[in-house]
Amino acid sequence: MTHRDFTERDIHMALDGELPGEERMAYDAWLDANPEMKAKSTRYIADRAAMRAAVAGVMDEPVPARLRQVVLGEAPAKASPWRSRWWLSAAAAAMLAVGGLGGYVAGIDSIARSEGDDQLAEQAIAAHVIYAAEKRHAVEVPASDKDHLQTWLSNRIGLKLVAPDLAAEGFDLVGGRLLPAGDQSKAAMLLYEDAKGERISLYVTADSSETSKGTYTAETGGPEAVYWLDKGYACAVVGSLPPERLSDVAKSAYGQLVAGISS
Repeated sequence: MTHRDFTERDIHMALDGELPGEERMAYDAWLDANPEMKAKSTRYIADRAAMRAAVAGVMDEPVPARLRQVVLGEAPAKASPWRSRWWLSAAAAAMLAVGGLGGYVAGIDSIARSEGDDQLAEQAIAAHVIYAAEKRHAVEVPASDKDHLQTWLSNRIGLKLVAPDLAAEGFDLVGGRLLPAGDQSKAAMLLYEDAKGERISLYVTADSSETSKGTYTAETGGPEAVYWLDKGYACAVVGSLPPERLSDVAKSAYGQLVAGISS
């Protein structure tokens, strides 16, 4: 194992996939031993996911051929030197926004992995990282007003939302909140907590994609998301539980959501 002093710069290198593989174990141990730096790493992961979600539509757009030609030096040099330099800077910035920024905010996941499933999982993880850590303002509507919570969120996201009862899995509903999602849509987040204070969240939004399911964890670490897309619902259960337990909780939540559609 490599032994050296790590800094905040190494957190950014890890996020960008530039940390040497032989240093990874020592880096992870350093994070575990430095709660403040681990908190920063978690926050940066959430920021990256939020940024990627915000510019997802732009990242998928092709770079205009005219700008690509300018950057690569293939465009006719008809403009004045000042104008040429201005267009070169503008074109380079445009390519950075479409390509480079995508690489940064996606980190080692890369633009090629910017599928709808990954975006759903990343948005759910970003919301979980931000709100699960809150003590007083984690939710907008508490579980004590569950009927209003379900009706309010159902109306806002345009889907019938039934808050799953996860007591059998050891989790009680804390409450929920409304969140922005991609393409000006909205998402609901329901937060749950067990007797030890461990929290998980259920993220739900509308989606017309084909049926899909899977798990997602950023290679830089952090919570895992178990997600599925079915019957117009796009859902993800997020938490730092052992994978098998998180999967069991997700299955229970999914089954109750589907059952709630026809109830």
